[in-house]
Amino acid sequence: MAERGTGDWHAEAQCESCTVREAVLFGKVDDEQLKRVRRSVSECVVEANSRLYRIGEPGEAVFTVRSGLVKLVQYLPDGNERIVRLVRSCDNTGLESLLGQPYQHDAIAQQRSRVCRIPVKVIRQLGNDDPQLYQELMLRWQHALSEADAWLTELATGPARQRLARLLLRIVDADGVGVCDLFGRKDIAAMLGVTTETASRLVAEFKREGLLAETDGRFTVPLSLLHEIAED
Repeated sequence: MAERGTGDWHAEAQCESCTVREAVLFGKVDDEQLKRVRRSVSECVVEANSRLYRIGEPGEAVFTVRSGLVKLVQYLPDGNERIVRLVRSCDNTGLESLLGQPYQHDAIAQQRSRVCRIPVKVIRQLGNDDPQLYQELMLRWQHALSEADAWLTELATGPARQRLARLLLRIVDADGVGVCDLFGRKDIAAMLGVTTETASRLVAEFKREGLLAETDGRFTVPLSLLHEIAED
């Protein structure tokens, strides 16, 4: 089981010099506003398999992933994991805390990630001062809901082979060259809602058919063929 991240949360994030600032939550916040709140915003490098927060914990902060990948996990009645969303660079998680709700997932770093922690009280303060930030929050919340709906629609319906093709298309790099980091079989099973044995068999089939080719620890995939399988 993943442990709480052991990295140190730096007391003050360098928001002004953040390389992804334009794409994250504070992208539309001016420098003067940032100066007022940055002492409350902290950042940390979270190692792979470490936990940002646990399901059921009081929601006290929203998290922005600056780099890396975080998986959101829920648990079935039999104790098996179900990965319901991947949080990538520039995405937010823990937005339910803005409604005073406990966290609804376990948030676990899938790979080494740099994350910013933004206390709810800071966001509420900025939202009161700047309606534009509130609108940005609502857009990000809608994005998160759309992502969750897409996972439910694409990865939980249809034949398992079709679902694996859809998963690969979702995790390839955004540059469109068809390169991705493949997850462990257990995680693939948790995303597709199949057994680990089925996930292993499907990956082996894709490799034999040339739909997955390993190069330097990463995988390349033929996008056009995967689209055909995903839409079949």
